[in-house]
Amino acid sequence: MNETIKSLLSRRSIRKFKSDAVSKELIAQVAEAGIYAASGMGKQAAIVVAITNKGLRDRISEMNRKIGGWDEGFDPFYGAPVILLVLAKKEIPTYLYDGSLAMGNLMNAAYSLGLGSIWIHRAKEEVESDEGKEILKSLGLNADEWVGIAHCALGYADCEQPAAHPRKEGRIVWAE
Repeated sequence: MNETIKSLLSRRSIRKFKSDAVSKELIAQVAEAGIYAASGMGKQAAIVVAITNKGLRDRISEMNRKIGGWDEGFDPFYGAPVILLVLAKKEIPTYLYDGSLAMGNLMNAAYSLGLGSIWIHRAKEEVESDEGKEILKSLGLNADEWVGIAHCALGYADCEQPAAHPRKEGRIVWAE
């Protein structure tokens, strides 16, 4: 089995991260893999916002917590020091697929570099909120042009690699 397939079959979501900083070089490699994901008609609708500023990271975490309905003090990003926020252009019909493919690339690239990651939802609701629009504006982005797809929480795992759950039967159908 080649290394790419091994990596794809081994990657798992991490739900406990060390507070250790991730180098800008590693973050850039992961983000670049994200923007190299396939996209409908080559439109490249998705972008990656690499959030390493702790204040902004914590602000987004709190927004996400409130949207998710969790108790105060819960961190929906599980302590990850980096959030890669995937946004996609609203005007591109395939924006959801393009952003989802970018997310897959981000998580697989992270794993290949020895980093942990997890897909976190509620980016759409964040970006649509007044606070989310304000954050995007502060980053030089027009919130009206973008849809929040997801967050890739990123960092060094502070736990053992989770075991794979058994795969459900019948998920490959052959039409020979």
